[in-house]
Order: sequence, then C-alpha cells, then structure tokens
Amino acid sequence: MRTRKIRKTRKKIIALSGALTVVGVVGTATAFGTGTHSRPHVEVHGGRVTVPVAGGHAVVDTADLAVRAQADDGRTWQLSAPAADGPVPAGPVPAVPSGLGPAGKVTVHGAKATWRYPAKGLTVTATARDGRLAVSVRSARQATLTWPVTGADPATREVQIPRGEGLSVPVADRWWNSAGAGLAGSEAGMADGLTMPFWGTSLTGRHGASYIAESDIGTTLRFVSTGGRLHTAAEHAFSPREDTTDYRITFALTDGSPVAAARDYRAWLTAHGGITTLRRKIARNPEVGKLIGAFHAYTWGQARTAEGVRRLRRLGIDRMWLGYDADGSPMDAEATKTAERSGYLVGPYDSWANAQDPDSADTPVSKWPAPVWQDACVHTADGKPVTGFGGRGCYVSSEALRRAETSRHHLADRTREMTANGADSYFLDVDAAGELFTDHTPTHPMTKAQDRRNRLERMARLSGDRSLVLGSESAGSWANGVLSFSHGSGTPVTDRLWRLERDRTTWGGYAPAGAPAIFFKPVRLPDDVAKAMYDPRYRVPLYQTVLHDSVISTERWELPWSKLPDQSRTRALLAMLYNVPLNLVLDQSELDRHGRQIARLQRYFAPLHKAAATEPMTDFRLLTPDRLVQRTTFGDGALTVTANFSAASHDGLPGGCVSAVVRSGTARQLCPAGL
Repeated sequence: MRTRKIRKTRKKIIALSGALTVVGVVGTATAFGTGTHSRPHVEVHGGRVTVPVAGGHAVVDTADLAVRAQADDGRTWQLSAPAADGPVPAGPVPAVPSGLGPAGKVTVHGAKATWRYPAKGLTVTATARDGRLAVSVRSARQATLTWPVTGADPATREVQIPRGEGLSVPVADRWWNSAGAGLAGSEAGMADGLTMPFWGTSLTGRHGASYIAESDIGTTLRFVSTGGRLHTAAEHAFSPREDTTDYRITFALTDGSPVAAARDYRAWLTAHGGITTLRRKIARNPEVGKLIGAFHAYTWGQARTAEGVRRLRRLGIDRMWLGYDADGSPMDAEATKTAERSGYLVGPYDSWANAQDPDSADTPVSKWPAPVWQDACVHTADGKPVTGFGGRGCYVSSEALRRAETSRHHLADRTREMTANGADSYFLDVDAAGELFTDHTPTHPMTKAQDRRNRLERMARLSGDRSLVLGSESAGSWANGVLSFSHGSGTPVTDRLWRLERDRTTWGGYAPAGAPAIFFKPVRLPDDVAKAMYDPRYRVPLYQTVLHDSVISTERWELPWSKLPDQSRTRALLAMLYNVPLNLVLDQSELDRHGRQIARLQRYFAPLHKAAATEPMTDFRLLTPDRLVQRTTFGDGALTVTANFSAASHDGLPGGCVSAVVRSGTARQLCPAGL
C-alpha cells in the first residue's frame, strides 16, 4: 500500500522512435536538441550584445548579465535583472552583480557572441535560435549562478508557473506575497518541482516573456517577495560530478497571454521532436484508445469485483480506467475480463522505487528478491543508504536494477506477476515524477541524468514491449513519449497540503482496510490551501496547452473527487473546461451515495473527450474582468468549452455551469451539483 511521498517534481524532454526507443535525453543533464534553423547575426556595441528575436530584440549587458527586451512596437522592459553570485535574498533586487567579476572581450563567430568571466570561471555564449535568445553558460568547476532574475520589472503584472496544471499569479497581490499562500520564499526544482521546465511573465499592454530551462537538472526556480511584489530567480549548480557544467536558458517575447509561455514551450518541443501524440500511441497500441472518454478510479471492496464492474455498466458508464492499490487484494481474472468486455482498462499500482526488509515490509511492492534489499539502495557520498519515502526502507537505484535485469529479471518478473490477472494497463508510481537521485554506491554509481534515462528506458519497455497502457505519477513533460496518462499533474499542490495529509486525525489513514479513510474521509481544506490550489482566478491550463494531445492528465491519487466536497463543483467544471477526466475512488458505499452523479458527469464528459482528446488545446481565454468566466478551444474548432465559475449568469450561461460545443454543433450545458 502506498504512502504519499513528499517530493518536488519535474523535467525535460525526450523523443521516441516508432519502436519506443529513446532517441535522447540530450547531453547528460538536459533533454533538448539544438535545432537546425538559420541563425540571424548578433551585434556587439561595447559591452552590449544585441540578439534579434521574434517580435523584437534582446540586449544582454555583459557587465552583469542583465537582459532587456526591445519589442518591435517600441516597448522596452527588463527580461532579467543582473546575475547574482548566490541565492537571491528576500530584499531588494540587486542593482549590481555579485561576484561575476569583469567580463572579458566579446568575440563573435557567425551568429554567436562569446565572452568570459575569468574570476568566476564562466564562459557565456549568446545567439539567436528559432526566434529566441539562447544563452549558454559553462563552468568547468563546482559553482552556482543565480540567473536569470525575472519579473522584477515594475511593469510585470503576473508570473506563470507550471505547478501541476498551472498557475498565473498576480505579482503585486497581497495574499500571494503572504505566508498563507506558501509561494514567496519557496523554491521548485526545474527537474523535480514543476511539471515542465519553463515559466512566463505577463506585462501590461499585451507583452510578456517565456523562459525555458533547457538544463533542468541542477536548476532551481526561487520565488522571492520584495516590497510586496513577487519575482523569480533561477539558480543553477554547476557540477562536473553531475555533468551539469553547461547551463542553457532561452528567452522569448510573447503577447502576454496567461498561456503564452506554454505555447512557446510547446512550439519548442514540437520543433525538437519532444511530443509523442496520443494518435501515435493509439496507432501503436489500440488499447490506449480506451482512455478516451474514461474517468479514472481506484477501487476497493465490491468495486474490484466482476459485480462491481457490472454495476458501473448498469449506471451507463461506458468507459473507465480502474486501478487498485497494492494491498494484497488485486482484481481477479473474472473482474478483469468483465472490465475488458465492458470497454474498461484495468491497471495495478506498482512502484519500483522502494525496498524494505522483506520480513517487515508494509507493502507487497516493497518486497524484492535478494539481494535488492539492501544492495540495490541508493547511497549518499558518505556511504549511507537514502531512506525511502515515508521513512521506510530505502530508495532503490534504477541503475542497480538496470544492471541486474539481464541476469535476474527483477522488473520483468514483477510485471508478469502484477498482470497475471489479465490487466492491460499499469500505473508505475514515481518513475515519471522527476525525483531523481545521485547514487554513490561503488557497484552501481549513477548521476541524476542517468537515473532519468534508466526510468525512460524501463517505462518504454512497459508501454512498448509489453504493450501496456502506462501511467505514472505527476508526469513531467520529459516522460510524455513513454506514457499515456498521468495521475497528479493536474494538481497545483502547495506545501501546506503535505502538512495537512500528515495529520491523520484530520485527513484519515489506511484504516479500515476495505475503505481507507485516506481516500474516503471527506476533508475541508483550510481557506489558504483551497485558494492556492483551486481558486479558478489563478488556475491556467499550462499543462494542457503543452500536452493535451499527448498525455491524459488527472489530479492526484489521494485527492479523488469526493475527498474535497467544498471543491467538488469547481473541480468538475475545471475537468470539463480542460477536457480531462475526474479521478475517483470507488467502493460499494461510494457508488450508493454518488454513483448516479458520477455517471451523469461521465456521460457529459465522454463525447467531449472523444471529440478532442487527440487534439491540442489551441486557445484559452478569460472572458470577464474577474476571471471567473473562461473558455478553451481544442484543435481547429473540434471543441469549445465555456465555464462560469461565478455566481452570476454570463451571456446566458448560469453561474456554476459549463457549456460545450462539439464542431459547431448545438451547445450542451452541465450544472454540476457538487457534493
């Protein structure tokens, strides 16, 4: 049985061939290619390097790495404040650099300008690539660099961050600058704290910027409040041991839309082969098509039986992904076969990230054949095993398992065992979530980049060689080629949620065995937590803008729809607006209480998802000044959805309702009652 893991999340990109062979996690610490487009010339005037970009120019000051934008319409603003030598303090943004030292002479070779900071041991290259300013910084020694420092220009209005699905935060909002919001003073790893390695800013007057951290491993994004305003500061750790000696960032000018940075990132991925569409996945494995129109649910008790499956069909639910936890009571062959005949997918929960002493392990998936415990544990530099999530056992090295697989077949044997009931899907926890490890064990050393490559390769075997419909937890964009669904990437988690979940009296634990309170006990979120996660005024579909036609995304496994009654209506509206499934938990009593309502929601959702699941999200708009009426568009008019999160009617759409139009047809309206 799994325990919630306190972690950060996210990443980079890969491309797959038709045979699901990983083409590349670029270099070692990144996963983007370099592009092949023509590169316009840069100009150097004294210590300023001017680089042409789409929509204008970017000017880099070599004295301090400050960057300014010059838009074609004459607008100028700061893309980055000067670089800092270490973490940005919670005070005024530094006006001068700290520790870079004097810059050397700028040399120009074709489309590239290069200079050095001898005192810091840094070499910087700036060039124009695919309409963006691309800057690379190299250090051959252990060092850190805080740069770019973004959003500090007084004209900056909002910052967009891919926390879960995505947020657009007003930088001058008093609450978002407060401790209650939990953002100011926090940080997120670009490889393991965000679902995608980019962020954006919006300014007044339809201008903005997009920033992509090509070198996500070793890079952290900090959120700093200064004078009642938020800004961000990226920090990169150069490490020869981790192969993070090259730091690459791109800057792009945008129209300031709350999803403009996501559009820029999607364009980058598309140009570099980093998106594998659902259409391709379905062509390779038609079973993936069963996800279209399906809600997702973890099952307990009767819901895991053949009769439970038949009950869902009697309710009129024609598509479902049914999962079950690792509690020793999987769905049996009859239930699995009944689900298959009903058009459903069935998948076990598994994790390859934890090992415990077999004599005392608290979950079957943490028991491994000898000598995984403890020989395959990740070890720190001082030789100590890294304690596993929840303080149990150890984290298992993906490199140790990779090296052992040829002779011992631990992973292949585990997969065969878990699917012996005929399961055609698989949920592999953690692998795509981005919590990567450096392993100092002499017999299986590993960098974080190697850990990611190992995870990609083994997930590719599950979805490719085994033809399983694969999902993972809070999947980062780098894993889109090997997955079809993600549980958790839809949730913009705040750290205060983790503290709440550790309070078992309030949140519930793993008793009773057949209906654990951690899933089934309704909880009222504190106001600050609810606002940070579910206030529609700040939610924006960044993940869907990038990956809607590649990965089907839901909320986290321990946040099923009925867990949070106060947010149930908003979450249903968001699901329809973003064209993503609800994630449920089901047993006999849950179906007694909410079965008809779940069926009604699924019947509304299914035709919308069938119309647009394989289409990109092409537009997102805020239709009212209070941001409570929102509209999404998918494909070339394949689906248009309008959601009214307010209490008042807007243009004929009542408050608390959603309206959807499939391919210029008749509008269909849904007003979820909530719980």
